[in-house]
Amino acid sequence: MRASHRGDVNATTDSTAAPFRTGVALLWSFARPHRRTLALGILLGLTATGLTLATPLATKWVLDGLGVEASLAAPIAVLVVLLVLSTASSFGQMVVLGRLGETIVLDARKSLIHRFFYAKLEQVQRFRSGEVVSRATNDTLLLKSAATSSIVDLINGVVGLVGTIALMAILDLPLLLITVVVISLVIAAFIVITPKIGEAEKASQAALGKLSANLEGGVRAIRTVKASSAEERESQRVGRDAEESAAHSMRAVWYQAVVWAVAGGGIQLAIIVILGFGAWRVDLGVLAVSTLVAFLLYAFNLVGPISELSQAITTLQSGLAAASRIRETEHMELEDPQRRPTTSQESDGDTQAPTLALRGVSARYAGSDTLALHNVTLELPRKGHIAIVGPSGAGKTTIMSLLLRLFDPEAGRIELDGVPFENLSLHEVRSRMSYVEQETPIIPGTIRDNVLFRAGEQVPDYEVWGALEVVRLAEKVRTLPDGIDSSVDDTNLSGGERQRIAVARALVRPPGILLLDEATAQLDGATEAAIQAAIDDAARDGVVVTIAHRLSTVLEADQIVLLDQGEIRDKGTHAELLGRDELYREFIAALKIHSV
Repeated sequence: MRASHRGDVNATTDSTAAPFRTGVALLWSFARPHRRTLALGILLGLTATGLTLATPLATKWVLDGLGVEASLAAPIAVLVVLLVLSTASSFGQMVVLGRLGETIVLDARKSLIHRFFYAKLEQVQRFRSGEVVSRATNDTLLLKSAATSSIVDLINGVVGLVGTIALMAILDLPLLLITVVVISLVIAAFIVITPKIGEAEKASQAALGKLSANLEGGVRAIRTVKASSAEERESQRVGRDAEESAAHSMRAVWYQAVVWAVAGGGIQLAIIVILGFGAWRVDLGVLAVSTLVAFLLYAFNLVGPISELSQAITTLQSGLAAASRIRETEHMELEDPQRRPTTSQESDGDTQAPTLALRGVSARYAGSDTLALHNVTLELPRKGHIAIVGPSGAGKTTIMSLLLRLFDPEAGRIELDGVPFENLSLHEVRSRMSYVEQETPIIPGTIRDNVLFRAGEQVPDYEVWGALEVVRLAEKVRTLPDGIDSSVDDTNLSGGERQRIAVARALVRPPGILLLDEATAQLDGATEAAIQAAIDDAARDGVVVTIAHRLSTVLEADQIVLLDQGEIRDKGTHAELLGRDELYREFIAALKIHSV
């Protein structure tokens, strides 16, 4: 398996839209688990439609009764019953479909969230974080109507349209022919315009995802933006993304307006023609007034089915565009942390073997022709402090990623206690390690949540406070209103304080292997010394592997591994490397300069 660099968001958003049939199949995949509820919604909708179709006939019954002085009680009672039942059916349909829509949105969001958290790292990194948020919020919301009401509206619209036309044919065939001509023009307009609505919606959603990603990145780097006096430049850049999304949305609105105008205008034109032609036929004595009134009511009723079809097609186009973007995440291969790829071999470790070992390991990033690591062999002892140093791009972070099994090597193997990684589950590997990354992200929640993020919740408070004492953060946390239960979003933690929380997280019940991507880079001298002492304690009980960017880290290491261009150039103590390797001397000289 190869790792992947973070790709441009456009690589995931500019793909062609899913074919209509494929998109509908994807929409149906979201609705299928709830097909009984959807069927109930359809049944309620058809009931309302049927009752609406019966109303003009009941009206004709009332009008016919006027001429023969018959009792109007029965036909009026029928009209009232039809009204009550139709209203109740419509109400029930709205409730059923509303709840179903929210359930489908919830299922889609949970599925996407699960997919992004469990997917292999190199696949997740192809999406920018703002793009991930857009797919899990905006795109899934568009499915709400597309996978529920659009389906019901399509069925109701078709049934209502066919039923209305059939009843109009029974009433008067010549009037129907005029109506069909006008409806055909409306349908032709739908066929021409609705694909353009889908294209505009697809482009708008892609631009919205880009907007989310760029805005999220700009806000995250707000200090740099302000320090660079780049507020206007960033505001304009993200503003252009908003303008692009708005332009596509406005184009979709224009097409939708055309559809509605053609539909509404066509029906109104049909009613005018029906009224004129029908009045002429009444004057000739070949058509009863009650029949003309009933026919006109059906003509007015055509607005309902055609509007439903128009709205359903528009919503469906938006849903298909969203489904296409959601479909782009389905290729992501999910990790199973508990699964052992191989169960036929022993997975019990050897306490005499090195804790970790890379044996002839080569690795490259996806899309790269150059190996990030080439034939690296390295044994990490069961105890001690190992520093990995080297120029930028030498392969330091790649080694960390391989040890954490964020991706697998192209060649060679990695062992934990003498057992190859392929014989162990991801959980068995990662549970043995504490990792502090250089960016030291804070997890949403409280300080307690962050400190116990790796160790779990079943840890007493005194251990949390002990870890905070080690990183010299306990005093500040005690001044907060809720102590360790204070939300990190309300604490305005500095970069160094965030780094200290990340180190505290690693020091709570350390599992024996501590991986640090320069955990003291943003700390003052006194705090760095305290954390360095904690690292020394950890090195006496297990192995500590550090990507070193500071002189103090290098000097304290028991062994130093010097990487250059993806290969191990040398390894030894500080004194040994200083005496025999020119690149190492240059590296130390640069660290001394930066330390002054």
